[in-house]
Amino acid sequence: MLANVIKEAKKCTYNNQINKSANKIKTTWNIMKRETNRHKRLAAVTNYHNSPEAFNNYFLTTSVNIIENMRSNKQNHDTYNSPNYYLSNQPHRAFPNINFKNTSTKEIENIIRSLKAKGSHGYDRITAKILKINAPFISHPLRYIFSKSMISGIFPTRLKYATMKPIFKNGDKKNVATYRPISILPSFSKILEKIMYMRLMNHLVTINILAAEQFGFRMSSSTEQALFNFVNNILNECKKKKIMSEVSSLIYKKP
Repeated sequence: MLANVIKEAKKCTYNNQINKSANKIKTTWNIMKRETNRHKRLAAVTNYHNSPEAFNNYFLTTSVNIIENMRSNKQNHDTYNSPNYYLSNQPHRAFPNINFKNTSTKEIENIIRSLKAKGSHGYDRITAKILKINAPFISHPLRYIFSKSMISGIFPTRLKYATMKPIFKNGDKKNVATYRPISILPSFSKILEKIMYMRLMNHLVTINILAAEQFGFRMSSSTEQALFNFVNNILNECKKKKIMSEVSSLIYKKP
């Protein structure tokens, strides 16, 4: 009983914080981080000198530690709310195989035009600006290479090479946990990724495979929309509790 009271009090408190906040999305994220002890985990990381070896070791071991923690936590395997339980029971029906159709020079040129004209580049030092200028001359050989890749099911190894760059977020600059790693891939890999994305997404939407709870990386949807739904659920819960308490007070009100 006490646990339910504390839970409801937290919901109403967070609801008031979100409503009064000028930046509701940021406030919601801060609440979620606080509830999951995200800030404590960052503070517990040992300080390192900002050397390439320190960043490399931290970024490589972080994902391994997360996986090990999930495996050691039995609740992640046993409860119906766990990702493992959900994925192991999905899907309940067979889906047809996806058929990749070959790309065309027109599709490749359209994708190149859609790329942002940034000056950033991967290990090959070829920027999106260079691709845009040379699109008419390279679209035909790229069509051959990318079509071969889809038929064989092999992503070219050279297009997998990424330059890792740590981006500072906030906090102690000597703490590697306050940096976010980004991967700078070759510009050519972005073209093949978009070709595969369009075919894969079309297949998922046509066969209706994606769950309704999937918001990220979908057309006309976003993670911000998921946050708004989360906030609305909290508001609705508080409204229901308030209405029920008012009704109860009227029913049991002494004459």
